[in-house]
Amino acid sequence: MDYRTFIKEQLTKAAHIAESYFGNVSATVKPEDNNQVLTDADIAIGKHLVAAVGQAFPTHNIIDEEAGVIDKKSPFTWVIDPVEATSNFAVGLPQYGIMIGLLDGPTPIAGGIVAPAYNKLYLAEKGKGATCNDKPIHVTAEQNLRNMLVSYGIDGHKENPERTIRECRVLADIVLGARNMRNTGCEALDPMYVAEGRYGGRINTTSKIWDNVAPQIIAEEAGAIWTSANGLPLDYTNPLTKAEQNFTFCVASPALHKQLQAIIKGRLES
Repeated sequence: MDYRTFIKEQLTKAAHIAESYFGNVSATVKPEDNNQVLTDADIAIGKHLVAAVGQAFPTHNIIDEEAGVIDKKSPFTWVIDPVEATSNFAVGLPQYGIMIGLLDGPTPIAGGIVAPAYNKLYLAEKGKGATCNDKPIHVTAEQNLRNMLVSYGIDGHKENPERTIRECRVLADIVLGARNMRNTGCEALDPMYVAEGRYGGRINTTSKIWDNVAPQIIAEEAGAIWTSANGLPLDYTNPLTKAEQNFTFCVASPALHKQLQAIIKGRLES
C-alpha cells in the first residue's frame, strides 16, 4: 500500500471516531502545560492510528502526542497528532483536525490532515503535489503582503510574561504590514489556508513536532516555504529525541515569506 492511500484511509476512519465524541467530551488540563488539554477522543484516535501504522508498517518508528515514542530503529518515523486544537474540540468548536505525517530521516515525505467538521481531507507526498478532497491546491500568486490575510498563533507564557509582550509587538507589526489577521487556533486549518491560497502566511512560536510534519509537507507541495519563525530550516534530525522540543514556524508563499521575514527580523523565538 502506498503512503497516500494509507493516510487517506486511516484519517477517514479517525474522522468518524472524532465525530462520535464531538460535543460530548470532558477535558483535563495536562499538569505539565496549562495550554494543553486532553480528552478521551485524543486517546481513542491515537490508539487507532498507532495500531494502524503498526500493522501496515511494523518496522517504522512512531511519535504520537499521547502515546509517546515507539522506537523501531527505523529511518522512517510516523508523527501523529490525534486531535489538533483539543481546546477547541473540548468546548464544541469545529476548528480542529487530525494529522499524520511521515519522515524519512529528517525529511517530511508524506502527510495528511482531516478536518471532520469541514469535510476536508488534505494529502501530500513528496514530489507529487498537494490536494484537498483530491483536488490540487496551491499557495496564492499574490506578491504583496498588504493584500493578504495573515494568521498568527500565540500562547501566553505566564512563566515568562516578557516573552509574550515581545511577541505581541512583532504580531502588531505583522498586522500593520498585512491586510488583516485571522486565527482559528488550529494547525490543522490555518497552515492549510495558506496552502490553499486563502491566507498569505501563518506563524506560530509554540508548537511541537506533531504540529509541523504533516502540514509542512502539504504546504510545501502546494508551493509554500516552511521555516522556523525566524526563517531557519526546521531540524528533524533524530526525531525520536525531539518529542518534547518546542518548534516555531513561519509558512507562506515564497514572495510573502520573504516579506514576513523582513518584518520579523529575527525578533521571535527560534
